[in-house]
Amino acid sequence: MTVQEGIELFKRHQQSQAREKMRESYAYLLRNLETFFGEKAMDAVSAEDIHQLLFAVTNGRARSSARLRYAQAKAFFNVLIEHGKTASNPCDDLTLRKAFRAPRYKDRDIIAREVVDEIIYRCRQPRNRLIVELQARCGLRVGEVLKLRVSDVNHRKLSLRNPKSGREGEVAFMPEAIAHLCKLRRVIRNIRCNAHGEYF
Repeated sequence: MTVQEGIELFKRHQQSQAREKMRESYAYLLRNLETFFGEKAMDAVSAEDIHQLLFAVTNGRARSSARLRYAQAKAFFNVLIEHGKTASNPCDDLTLRKAFRAPRYKDRDIIAREVVDEIIYRCRQPRNRLIVELQARCGLRVGEVLKLRVSDVNHRKLSLRNPKSGREGEVAFMPEAIAHLCKLRRVIRNIRCNAHGEYF
């Protein structure tokens, strides 16, 4: 099987398994794979070939972009291995793994619960207090809070629209105290709408 045929197989696999954003993310790498190796046999692609490809497509880019392209190339070959079209993954080479290794991140400091409670307590406006409280107590992002509508609230259950995870929708639950203390339906209407009836 040639690399070009492998790319077509991979695209068919993605049609049934991956979301559109994921397919778009892979498109750049797949185009370059085809340009570099199009008619070459899959088993003839070496770790050195992949290293040259990745160097060419990520030169001058951020390290995170290089690691992303490496992970995508590795996933491409893994799918073909699963379909029995190639025997090994050239991205499993030790040199490549070291070259595109993710850095060790320093653990982030977590804000103490007392500090979060103090921030919430000092919020004077119910709207602002609810935004901060929903973020702190329900684990919501500010964008998810701002997208809430009255119809998304069912007692303690919040239906999230277009969450960052990319899923169609997600659900979050708020503590009983928040549901009772804040007249949620009225306050969410204030969060969502400005003077022109548009969304923030």
